[in-house]
Amino acid sequence: MTLQSAARFAIARPGHAVHQALRLPAIVLAAAMATALLPATIGTAHAAAAQQKTQAPGYYRMMIGQLEVTALYDGYIDLDPKILKYTSAREVQSLLARMFAESTPGMQTAVNAYLVNTGSSLVLVDTGAAACFGPTLGRIGDNLRAAGYAPEQVDAVLLTHLHGDHACGLAANGQMAFPNATVHVDKADADYWLNEANATAAPKPAQELFEMARAAVAPYQAANRFRTFNGRDGAEPIPGVRALPAYGHTPGHSGYLFMSGKDSLLLWGDIIHSHAVQFRRPQVAIEFDTDSRAVVITRKRILADAAKGKLWVGGAHLPFPGLGRVRRDSVGYTWVPAEYGPVRADR
Repeated sequence: MTLQSAARFAIARPGHAVHQALRLPAIVLAAAMATALLPATIGTAHAAAAQQKTQAPGYYRMMIGQLEVTALYDGYIDLDPKILKYTSAREVQSLLARMFAESTPGMQTAVNAYLVNTGSSLVLVDTGAAACFGPTLGRIGDNLRAAGYAPEQVDAVLLTHLHGDHACGLAANGQMAFPNATVHVDKADADYWLNEANATAAPKPAQELFEMARAAVAPYQAANRFRTFNGRDGAEPIPGVRALPAYGHTPGHSGYLFMSGKDSLLLWGDIIHSHAVQFRRPQVAIEFDTDSRAVVITRKRILADAAKGKLWVGGAHLPFPGLGRVRRDSVGYTWVPAEYGPVRADR
C-alpha cells in the first residue's frame, strides 16, 4: 500500500483505520495521514520573483558639523590602466588585484559631485559630465532632484577645474542648468581652458576638451554669472569656503575646504583617479594631468595634510559616495570610507 492509498483508506473507512495501522509501520502511517491532511494549495508553484536590476537613487547624505553634505553620483567611466604613469604595468595589475579592482574593459572610475547646504546657501561642487562622455554618465541632475533639491535652488557652483566630466553639467542645450547660480573657478584654469589660442595650439584629441569648457561656461558668462579667483592668495570664492590650490592636474585645479566648528570637509576634485593604485603609490600620475610632475607633489602634500588633520574628504573619482578619511599607512595611505548610517548632526 502506498502512502497515498493508505491515507485515502484511513479517511474513507475510519472504522478500519486501527486494523490497517497494525499492518503499517507507525512512521509510514503518520506520513500518510499528514499528506492527506495538507491544504490543497500547498505544493502549488509560485511565479519566481522578477529581478529588479535597478540601483537605488545615486545620492548619499551625511552631516559634517552643521553642514549637510550630499554626494551625487554622475555615473562611471572605464579607464584603461595603461594611462597610469611612473609605475610598471605589472605593479598596476598587482595593486588592482589587491583591491579586487581588476575589471574589463578597464578600471571602473566613478564621477561624483557634492552638494553642500551650509544653512544659508546651497553650494554645488562640480557638475558631472552631462552628455559629454557617453551614456554611463550624466546623472547629476536626476540625482540632485532625487535628493530633494531642484537645480533652481543652487546658489553657487564651485568647479575644481574645467575638464568636461566636472563642467559639462553646467549647461543643457546651451542654457544654464542652474539658472540662479554663480559659477566660480580658479583664474589659472579659466585662462588656460577658455583661451582660443591654447585651443588652436592643442593636439587634435585635446581640442575637444577646450570646446567642452567654453560651451559649459558660455551661458553663465553671458548672464554675468561667471567669476574667477586666485587660489594662491587663499581666496574664499564664497564666504566661509576656502579654495586650496591643487595645481598640476590642470593649471588651476583646486580643492575646496568647508569648515563647521571643529569639523572640516575637503572636496579635492581629481587628487585620486584610481583608489586602488594612487593611495598606495602617490607617485603614480595619469595621462590626463597637464603637469604630471607637479601633480605628484600636490598629491603627496594633500594626502599628508588630510591624514594629519583627520579631514573629511570628498573625491570626484573615489568609489561612490567618495566620502571618508585618509590614514597614513606603512606603505602610502589607506582610504577609510564613511560608513552608511542615518543623517546625524552630532557626528
